[in-house]
Amino acid sequence: MPTTLPVRNLEEANLLAQAIVNTIPEPFLVLDADLRVLEASRSFYEIFKVDPAETQGCLLYALGHGQWDIPALRVLLETILPDRVAMDGFEVDHEFPAIGHRIMLLNARKVLYDESDTMAILLAFRDVTERRAIEHEKAALLERSEELRRQNEVLLEEMRHRVANSLQIIASILLLKARAVSSDETRFHLQDAHQRVMSVAAVQQHLDMTDGIDQIEVGIYLDKLCAGLGTSMIGDDQPVVITVASDTGMIPSAKAVSLGLIVTELIINALKYAFPDHRDQAAIAVRYTIDQDDWTLIVSDNGVGKAADKPPKADGGLGTTIVAALAKQLDAQVTMATGPAGFAVTVARVAAATPLLRAA
Repeated sequence: MPTTLPVRNLEEANLLAQAIVNTIPEPFLVLDADLRVLEASRSFYEIFKVDPAETQGCLLYALGHGQWDIPALRVLLETILPDRVAMDGFEVDHEFPAIGHRIMLLNARKVLYDESDTMAILLAFRDVTERRAIEHEKAALLERSEELRRQNEVLLEEMRHRVANSLQIIASILLLKARAVSSDETRFHLQDAHQRVMSVAAVQQHLDMTDGIDQIEVGIYLDKLCAGLGTSMIGDDQPVVITVASDTGMIPSAKAVSLGLIVTELIINALKYAFPDHRDQAAIAVRYTIDQDDWTLIVSDNGVGKAADKPPKADGGLGTTIVAALAKQLDAQVTMATGPAGFAVTVARVAAATPLLRAA
C-alpha cells in the first residue's frame, strides 16, 4: 500500500518549485488544464506589468485586460499542444497594452501525472523583438546592397558600351583622315594614332571579359590579349608568331590595364620595326615572371634589332614615352637590349631603385 507524502514535504516541494520558477530570467507560467495560472515567475510580473493578485488563479486569456487573448496563442494552446507533449519556438507577434509591440518565442510543455488525470502546462516566453529588428535591418541592408550592386552592374555595362563605341568612332575617324590626307608624314602619324587607339580598345575588350572581377589571372589575360593583337594586326605579307609564357598568379585589374597597354605598345612597335623585310619564322615572345612581390615582363623579337650607332634613347618616340609612363605607374623600370638576335624590352618591378629607362 503506497505511503502518503507528509504535508511538510509537499510544502517544501512547492517552495522549491516556486524558487525555481522565480529564478528563471525569462517570463514563465504554470497553467492548469483549464489554462488558469497556477504560478508565474517574478520576471513575468516585471516585464508584462501585471499584478500577482490579479494573476494567480486567473484564466490566461483574461490577464492584463485580455492582452494574452491572442489568436496565435489560442492556436498553440488549444489546437497544437493537445496533440503534442511539447512545442518550441512558437512565434507570437503582438501589441501589448503596457509594453507595446513585442515578438515573443513561446516554448510549451505538458506535464502529465502518472496517478491522476490532472495536467499542467509550462509556458516560457523569450522576447526576440530586438533580434528580429536587427535581422530585418540586415535583410533590408542586404536587399539594398543587392539593388546597388545591380545598378552598378548596369552602369558598368553602359560605361563599357560607351567606351567601346567611342574608341571605335575615334579609330574610324583617324583611319578616314589618314586615307584622305596627301602628306605621307601626316598619314603616318594618323595611322600611328589609329593603332594606339585600337590598342586601348583591345585592352578594354579583354578586361571586359572579366565581368568586373578585381583580381585577374595574368597568364590567361596575356594569352587572350596577344591572340587578339595577332589576329587584328598581323598581315599575310609577313606572318609573325606571338608566343606567351607566364607564371601563374593573380593581379589587380588596375595593374592589368597598364600591363596590357605596355604589352600592346611593345608588340605594335615590334610588328612595325622588327621585320622591315620578309623574314621566315618571325616571332615575338612575351614572358611574365613573378618573384613574390616583384615581377618581370619581357617582350622580345627575332627581328633586325637596332643599329649599334643608334641606341635607344630615354626621350625616344611616342612608343617609348608611353611605355616609360606606364612603367612609372607600376613602380617599374624599363631596360632595352638589341643585338643580332633581335630586340628585347624588359619591364621589371624590383626592390632596388634603378633609372626608369636605360639603353643596353
